[in-house]
Amino acid sequence: MSKKYRKSRLLDPEAYDALNKLKFECAADLGLTQYCKENNDHYKGDLTARENGSQGGPIGGEMVKRMIATYERNSRL
Repeated sequence: MSKKYRKSRLLDPEAYDALNKLKFECAADLGLTQYCKENNDHYKGDLTARENGSQGGPIGGEMVKRMIATYERNSRL
């Protein structure tokens, strides 16, 4: 199987809960909690990929910004 079909895995499996918590915090700050639930059990199969991307994209972008800011803040120590 080629690399592009391999499912990505977290280096630390315990980070899954922390990433879900960060995702919910970002969604709450952006006012998009209807697209992200704490237990992550929401069905969105009736939406198109475009609709899912427009809803989840801002959440993922904010998560990346916060992770980079945290890394930069911690690397200065």
